[in-house]
Amino acid sequence: MSVVSATRLIGGVCRAALRPSVVGVVSARGYRGDAPEPNMIEIPLPPWVEKADEPIDIKRKRLLYESRKRGMLENCIILSLFAKKYLNTMTEAQLLQYDRLINEPSNDWDIYYWATETLPTPDVYKGEVMDLLQEFTKNRQQEQRLDAPNLEYLDQGRD
Repeated sequence: MSVVSATRLIGGVCRAALRPSVVGVVSARGYRGDAPEPNMIEIPLPPWVEKADEPIDIKRKRLLYESRKRGMLENCIILSLFAKKYLNTMTEAQLLQYDRLINEPSNDWDIYYWATETLPTPDVYKGEVMDLLQEFTKNRQQEQRLDAPNLEYLDQGRD
């Protein structure tokens, strides 16, 4: 057997080993009803509804909780630290923007990509809060952001 034949044979075996054994059988799951693939399963999510009569202190507590409990760790860290820094100083209009931003999109990756400016932010989510979040995400002070903050800071000033 020549060197060229042996190289082709070994190359073909290696490429075959890297191919998936089953092709076209696995169906993907999606969260959006307007999925581009016909095999994608639609999982309906309830629409976001503004809580108009919610007292502002309850809204802040709910948003703090929702900032910490995300579908992915990256957003948990970014949003919980952002909430720690800005939530208590936000106006009612800003709280509404933040509520809509973190609760209306059905995919946490969308929020992450908008915050990190990897993808353009849709017009409906543009505003003061998104500008603050995008600037916060740039981490110009180069803080170590490895985990969500402890909640001990909430007890300060309650004596």
